[in-house]
Amino acid sequence: MVKDILNGKRGIIFGALDHNSIAWKVAEKAHEQGASFVLSNAPIALRKGDIFELGKKTTSEVISADITQVDDIENLFQESMEILGGKIDFILHSVGMSPNVRKGLHYTDLDYNYLQKTLDVSAISLHKVLQTAFKMDAMNQWGSVVALSYIAAQRTFSSYSDMAQAKAMLESIARSFGYHYGQKRKVRVNTISQSPTVTTAGTGVKGFNSFYAYANCMSPLGNATSDDCANYCISLFSDLTRMVTMQNLYHDGGYSNMGISDQVIENCFVCKGDCHEHLPDK
Repeated sequence: MVKDILNGKRGIIFGALDHNSIAWKVAEKAHEQGASFVLSNAPIALRKGDIFELGKKTTSEVISADITQVDDIENLFQESMEILGGKIDFILHSVGMSPNVRKGLHYTDLDYNYLQKTLDVSAISLHKVLQTAFKMDAMNQWGSVVALSYIAAQRTFSSYSDMAQAKAMLESIARSFGYHYGQKRKVRVNTISQSPTVTTAGTGVKGFNSFYAYANCMSPLGNATSDDCANYCISLFSDLTRMVTMQNLYHDGGYSNMGISDQVIENCFVCKGDCHEHLPDK
């Protein structure tokens, strides 16, 4: 990667929990590329303590903020601009949580209070962040906002539950607000639809190992790693992608365009019994 492509840029990175987090990798690479930024996560996540290690490593301040609370977001932007010495150039939204998934509730038996929490944390929070920045005029022209999504926004993954609705809403918010922010300040807003990735949140989804392996066999390049995703985020924060906005960008080794692969045909399925019933004779 070209060096120092974020030199002089200021940012806010939401969602770094531990070494497995994509946001953690983004912070490390943003630091390597010359950016200065603030790290933020919910108070309960900060209790884990790992984020302060990341802050020390990247010489970044850590600010507690509940991303669903507008007052907290306002305070975060104000403090961040004071700490960093000016308006913000990039934001990473790497936040997602479903109480329904955590509780193991089947999709046909969702708790609707939990559903509202899922949507608020995982999707509506992006609108709150964008609206707050918009009203405060907290971002520089040609700034960049990136939110992390997943292909379950378009396709059915049986165990992904209400997170699928959250990701669909997240992508819609990015498109809608991307128009208004582009008109107002030339700020770009995009989502990245990442491969199944071994993170604390991702591995909490039932069947994760199966669809991780399946995607890896389906993708001609294999699954994109968290390091690869971080590099992609850095490119979108940079001036090299100034005209990219309102996009859902698949970063999945080609999985999103696949139907079936040789690896799956040869190694994954051995059909027996009823599944052969209606096949023509060889």
